[in-house]
Amino acid sequence: MIIHIVMFTLKDFAEGKDKSENLIIMKEKLESLIDNIDLIRKIEVGLNYNSSAAAYDIVLYSEFDSKEDLDAYQIHPEHRKVAEFIVKLDEKRAVVDYER
Repeated sequence: MIIHIVMFTLKDFAEGKDKSENLIIMKEKLESLIDNIDLIRKIEVGLNYNSSAAAYDIVLYSEFDSKEDLDAYQIHPEHRKVAEFIVKLDEKRAVVDYER
């Protein structure tokens, strides 16, 4: 099993909306991927409540059967649509992929 984790810090304002509005939209778009991409085994999206300067705003946790499935997910048209939206919002991101 492959675990894919991405953490994002969003801009205070982007695409005509403030950060709190964009966080909700982003969460909904990420969660919808499981309905559109059958390669995803599990997906969780969490909004941060920690006020630490080291904290990120939102995290994506997802599971895949194999590295090949993760690779196919990365180029899937539905994922690309969401990623194109997110790149307009994010200020910083961190990613970790590991095998369990």
